[in-house]
Amino acid sequence: MKNRLKELREEKDFTQTELAKQLNMTQTGYSKYETGENDIPTKILISLAKIYDVTVGYLLGIED
Repeated sequence: MKNRLKELREEKDFTQTELAKQLNMTQTGYSKYETGENDIPTKILISLAKIYDVTVGYLLGIED
């Protein structure tokens, strides 16, 4: 999942800081999701799916 998060963010030309602001969190907090250090809460997963226009299943690596 962490690779998909980074790839999607880079495809949209977002920095971690820009994306973190959209999610109302710190850049450091978001960074830990991309590195896999922290699990992503359901609420954040849903927000990311909406931002990237993908399914939560895609973010989780269940769907292609």
